Amino acid sequence: MTWDPDAAGVMRLPSGLLVRGRPLARPLPEGPTPQFALYLLGKEPPAVEWESTWVRWPDFRLPSDKEAFAAVLHDAWERAATERVEFACHGGNGRTGTALACLAVLDGVPADEAVAYVRSHYAKSAVETPGQRRFVKRFA
Repeated sequence: MTWDPDAAGVMRLPSGLLVRGRPLARPLPEGPTPQFALYLLGKEPPAVEWESTWVRWPDFRLPSDKEAFAAVLHDAWERAATERVEFACHGGNGRTGTALACLAVLDGVPADEAVAYVRSHYAKSAVETPGQRRFVKRFA
């Protein structure tokens, strides 16, 4: 019930959990659909056929409710053990990369190494702004 580790956008966490990041600006990739998705957008996303949660997160900024984001992120991390979990924003880099870096921190990556981890294992352009980088370093 997990993602194909060789599929585009799939990141393996140090624990072995697999999650997928993707841009919503592109069509849904071929293959299995998510079982749970975390959508990181400034406005409510369109309805999908799978369970999802929306975190209000304006482009190039940080989550509007940081405590709610942390709770939802923890839930997504736990679900990744048994479900296909997807993270997505419009472009798939800034907000998605930041959330994946915070997820990596939950999974044991030191906060000061999490951005580099996501850039190495997900996308070189992940985590776009200085504020997003600071947010990851302070995430606990």
